[in-house]
Amino acid sequence: MASKNISMAVIRRLPKYYRYLGELLSKDIQRISSKELSDIIGFTASQIRQDLNNFGGFGQQGYGYNIEDLHNEIGKILGLDKKYSAVLIGAGNLGQAIANYNGFKNAGFEIKALFDVNPKIIGLKIRDFEILDSDYIEDFIRENNIDIAILCVPKRGAQQLADRLVNAGIKGIWNFVPIDLDVSDDIIVENVNLTESLFTLSYLMKEDSL
Repeated sequence: MASKNISMAVIRRLPKYYRYLGELLSKDIQRISSKELSDIIGFTASQIRQDLNNFGGFGQQGYGYNIEDLHNEIGKILGLDKKYSAVLIGAGNLGQAIANYNGFKNAGFEIKALFDVNPKIIGLKIRDFEILDSDYIEDFIRENNIDIAILCVPKRGAQQLADRLVNAGIKGIWNFVPIDLDVSDDIIVENVNLTESLFTLSYLMKEDSL
């Protein structure tokens, strides 16, 4: 089990390990050393060993890591051995793009419904989903045991919507709204701020040109 004392920097590196190990598995590669993994991922071999040692010993000296075992164990650490149900609120361009992405279901995250407040798109279908009226979000969450809400709505009203979701039983929010939501400590919020990411890219390009 992961300790709550493990830094977020380590936790945020785990998905990258998981992705690269999955790619190695698809090439039928069975084992790898921390040095070889370092050359592929870009982290130092020492950093990789330190990160993985936070969760127990996975490698063997002189042998390296069994890729399939390590991939499975990191998947368990990330909770990917569980299934999560989600609703997506905000069926505009971004929301539709997320709904159309197949990778979530393959990883155990299943979007059960899309919601919006715009009467012009309520009732339309995105893939297999009919866009539902946001007035009925709470009932849907309770009746379908929804774990996660994906927010792709405008800033105005986002906090009020988050309050409704939490009151309905949502435990995790994947937030694409450029606002810091005020929720209780037992609610997990993962913010995805596209503008901040773009600004970071701008900074790095500026520094690289100096």
